[in-house]
Amino acid sequence: MRTTIRISPSRSSRSVRWWSSPASSFPWTRSRPSSPSPPAGSTPAVEWVEANKRFRTQILDRLRADGPLVAGEIEDASEVPWASSGWTNDKNVLRMIELLNRMGEVAVAGRRGKLRTWDLAERVYPPDLRLPSPAEALKVETVRRLASLGIARPGRKDSSGGEVLGAGDAGVPCTVTGVDGEWRVDPEALAALEDEFAPRTALLSPFDRLVYDRDRALDLFGFDYVLEMYKPAAKRRWGYFALPILHGERLVGKLDAKVDHKSGLLNVFAVHEDFPWTAEIGDAVEAEIEALAGWLGVEIVRP
Repeated sequence: MRTTIRISPSRSSRSVRWWSSPASSFPWTRSRPSSPSPPAGSTPAVEWVEANKRFRTQILDRLRADGPLVAGEIEDASEVPWASSGWTNDKNVLRMIELLNRMGEVAVAGRRGKLRTWDLAERVYPPDLRLPSPAEALKVETVRRLASLGIARPGRKDSSGGEVLGAGDAGVPCTVTGVDGEWRVDPEALAALEDEFAPRTALLSPFDRLVYDRDRALDLFGFDYVLEMYKPAAKRRWGYFALPILHGERLVGKLDAKVDHKSGLLNVFAVHEDFPWTAEIGDAVEAEIEALAGWLGVEIVRP
């Protein structure tokens, strides 16, 4: 069975932040997909929270008394520091808050400039929000994930960013011509294959669902991509924060660009073509870059 993916982005005007990523937001109806519990599949994190019970209680008490607060306004009273080879090393307050967020005890209440403000979840989420059982939440989460993607590999796997990927046993089994292995497809996506498809060109975030599962993007689109911001500059192929480029039904390249708000410039360092583009593709991508600059209120320069 051959399956074609259709992309139909949607937006919600009322949403909350979820999980530790500043880029993660969901409609109110999805704000609490699981019952409060330690982060699944993250044994070091669970052990660290358990070793800092007093610290956890102090943070919750401080938020109860004075929240919402930014992480920097909360005293670091950790008994065991968080050890990491990455940027979270010894950032104990923020790490504990983000884990409490994943456990359903703390939530993002808003922003103060670029900083997130935190408060008790019970004061952020709607009071009539029903908490499902862990088993029910897992099922709903898996069905929604597949619905957002249209097609995905069966089973579940952890991503490097801590998010669970895969369709579990949701949807119906299918195969994709030219691609090995089994897939699961959302029934509504199958039904939508009869709908008219309006192709477009778009610059995507590295966290866009279309490319977030790098293995899926490679299997379905032949799109080789990783976020290279953590790589040394000399080892980057596409740029610090290269944006995937969608054209019609294909992922066709990456844009390496950076905005400088102080100087009012969008520095376009490179436009990487995954294959030789036609003039039509090049013009469509250039129009998107110009639209991005217009939305940002800056001028385009090519250093």
